[in-house]
Amino acid sequence: MNEAETHLTDRFLDAVRYAARVHSGQRRKGTKIPYLGHLLAVASLVIDAGGTEDEAIAALLHDAAEDQGGRRRLEDIRTHFGSRVADIVESCSDSLEEDPKKKAPWRERKQHYIEHLAAEDDISTYLISSADKLHNARSMLDDYRVVGDRLWSRFSRDGGRDRIVWNYRQLIGVYNAGPADPRRSSIVRRLTDVVDALETESAHGEESAHD
Repeated sequence: MNEAETHLTDRFLDAVRYAARVHSGQRRKGTKIPYLGHLLAVASLVIDAGGTEDEAIAALLHDAAEDQGGRRRLEDIRTHFGSRVADIVESCSDSLEEDPKKKAPWRERKQHYIEHLAAEDDISTYLISSADKLHNARSMLDDYRVVGDRLWSRFSRDGGRDRIVWNYRQLIGVYNAGPADPRRSSIVRRLTDVVDALETESAHGEESAHD
């Protein structure tokens, strides 16, 4: 945990309400868990790392434009929470299509995002992106330990286990090569440990399935 103090004001509470409204009815993939839980978890990781209020708000809203309205949503975020928050949200999005059906294929979007992030020099984008991926990977590992290889059926459109692990490995490399920020270091170390465990344990599961 970072000892830097994060000052949260009513703007943060407004962002919680905004995220709850925008993502109302959305669930974590393959579960009945409200998506807001993920957003709060990512914001918590950012706050624990010593993030600013703008970074904590961007963490809450990092999927709002990508999943709930594209560029029009992004401009609404800019109006309500300012350009700094909106710019971080934009940099953390792999699509700004208003219609989800018009998004590029998963592999294309992820490759573009990896390349975009590698060219990025904004430490806030790296902090929030890595916190997002840590919570996603940690949730995935927890679920794998409960349901085993059935987990991958939730991600069949994403290419399944191998592509998901590939994506995490590519991102970890980018995070490690990115602009120096001690706040991010612990998050990336934990992400690496979780992805190592997910890859190792799921590989054993696949071997058992083929025995």
